[in-house]
Amino acid sequence: METVLEQNKKGSDSGQARQREAADRVRPLAAVRNIGIIAHIDAGKTTTSERILFYAGRVHRMGEVHEGTATMDWMPQEKERGITITSAATTCFWRDHQINLIDTPGHVDFTVEVERSLRVLDGAVVVFCGVGGVQPQSETVWHQADRYHVPRVAFVNKMDRIGANFNVVVDQIRTRLGAVPVPIQIPWGAEENFKGIVDLLTMETFVYDESSMGSEVRSVPIPGELRIEAEKARAALIEVLSERDEKILESYLENPDIPADVLRAGLRRATVAQTITPVLCGSSLRNKGVQQLLDAVVDFLPSPLDVPPVQGEHPKTREVITREADDFAAQSALVFKLMNDPYMGRLAFIRVYSGQVKKGQNLFNTRTRKRDRVMKLVLLHADDRQEVDVLHAGEIGAVLGLKQVTTGDTLCAENMPVELERIRFPEPVISMAVEPKSQADREKLVEALAALSAEDPTCIVSIDADTGQTLLSGMGELHLEILKDRMFREFKVQANAGRPMVAYRETVTAAGRGKSCFDREIAGQRQYAEVELQMEPAARGAGIHIEFDVPASRIPSEFRESIEDGIRDGLMTGILANYPMVDVRVRVAGGSFREQESTEVAFRTAGVMALREAAKAAKPAILEPIMSLEIILPAEHLGDVLNDVNARRGHVQDMVAKETVQVIHARVPLAELFGYSTAIRSLTRGRASYTMEPACFDVVPEAIQQQLLER
Repeated sequence: METVLEQNKKGSDSGQARQREAADRVRPLAAVRNIGIIAHIDAGKTTTSERILFYAGRVHRMGEVHEGTATMDWMPQEKERGITITSAATTCFWRDHQINLIDTPGHVDFTVEVERSLRVLDGAVVVFCGVGGVQPQSETVWHQADRYHVPRVAFVNKMDRIGANFNVVVDQIRTRLGAVPVPIQIPWGAEENFKGIVDLLTMETFVYDESSMGSEVRSVPIPGELRIEAEKARAALIEVLSERDEKILESYLENPDIPADVLRAGLRRATVAQTITPVLCGSSLRNKGVQQLLDAVVDFLPSPLDVPPVQGEHPKTREVITREADDFAAQSALVFKLMNDPYMGRLAFIRVYSGQVKKGQNLFNTRTRKRDRVMKLVLLHADDRQEVDVLHAGEIGAVLGLKQVTTGDTLCAENMPVELERIRFPEPVISMAVEPKSQADREKLVEALAALSAEDPTCIVSIDADTGQTLLSGMGELHLEILKDRMFREFKVQANAGRPMVAYRETVTAAGRGKSCFDREIAGQRQYAEVELQMEPAARGAGIHIEFDVPASRIPSEFRESIEDGIRDGLMTGILANYPMVDVRVRVAGGSFREQESTEVAFRTAGVMALREAAKAAKPAILEPIMSLEIILPAEHLGDVLNDVNARRGHVQDMVAKETVQVIHARVPLAELFGYSTAIRSLTRGRASYTMEPACFDVVPEAIQQQLLER
């Protein structure tokens, strides 16, 4: 019976594969895995990544997060805080397969790094804490992976910790994430008695030699006390797989004791189809289970050939275009991240979907409609760079020399253009005023803010219309703290930074109409335009929708872009307190023009004025960001914490009693959560912990809205 590895090699050696793949590839496409490590903060992502690099021979010494020596946490801010802030990419090899690995942050403030990584990855390893199980950010990253249709394997980490329970975590994956988890391993022991792993496919037990840091793995018979449990778990695995794979069902009917290689092939098909999620276990810190996780990446996660071809649109005709992973097709690549390297300059991280990107060639940017020259190409290993001459289809690397490029841009062949789907980013929820300490620092501040906002799409720089202050907006207090630290340390800017403030938004709560006629003489020329708008609220989180329901005889098509620009300008400044407007639907319902007097400037201005009239009539309101809060605390402090949540305008959604603690899930306005870490420590004598993430925007109460308007 062929193994999955042998099947992959066989497919790579076929005549069709040779035709599609360049001769100078490091590994055939079927032997490439583009994967990410995603999880809640402190579940052990970076520790797992470090073990993967060590066992794959990429590094010769394991880095430790708590010591600040982790290879993938290379930024000074990451080393100091012991957390991952930016996604780091690297390449390693396992069982003759090339694994392009991205380690992502777990903190909610840096969720953009997960979003853009999942957009370009083919598979993911989701790490769960054996004690904490499915935590708030676990749900967030899982749903992000759902949105991009990324196949996953789950790794239940920290099985050596007190309170670790493999079966509870598997149940939580099923109930809280709506997944179909299929354990392919069970742990031998738990907590301080965690000894090894039972493989349900081969029915053998793996134990790890501590003197070699887990490099030496021995296979021993399944211990007697685990034999019945292992047989039940294997039977459950076969039952679930048989329901979702006809070949496994046929094999089972012929012989209930299905060979391991047949099960692997069936698990691979079901995983790639996203009908199941294989679940493994281990302890990365104790060097147990990581080699089997690498085997699972090779055996079950897809290659670029296993996922559907990427789809995009023609930049002009909007015709849907499909591009397959083919070295000899027209180039198409997506820029998913920008980074300023102190030695090499601006790096644009790209995923090549089709064709080959070569050093020295020109690529067409579908957003700017201009050509850019590729000066250098590099492969990435955290903060190390390895120059190469070409990136092939299915590979991840970085390009130097591109101008005016932004995150989400498509780079392609000019004669066969395609525009790939851009990456969606969440709205910032918090702002901070920054100003230079001296006039000499003003230019450096502008350059630093431009560089930071180019790197991070959730870092927004704006000017307060009332005060003229420069505002830096982000996803949370930690996000702003990191941006401020980088501004001072990396860009050497001397600046003052204010206290973080909530980033409010505006919307409308009813339907309203507005009409504006712009008829003036400017610089000796008559300017005329008339625009009539209908405005109404959209669903929360729906964004902005602008549509035209007016015949060309009233407003010619050449003026419609100007009207839309004017509407968007008006939405950016709001109507009540100069906050941007969101979640609205605007319909251009009427208007008029004059053959000789109508201009784009006139229609843009009329669009702004009509929008303001419509917004005033549509009962505008201020929105505030609401955070989803999870608090874990001892039962004796439950009353005090609940009273505090209520006092902060919070709404408790549910409470769950676990073995020794209570877990509160609540939604609380961000404005009421500044300094919450100090407050919760005081209420519980330092015994509680909490996490929070943006949930939605909601209308602020009338009294608080009045206070905001009186500022």
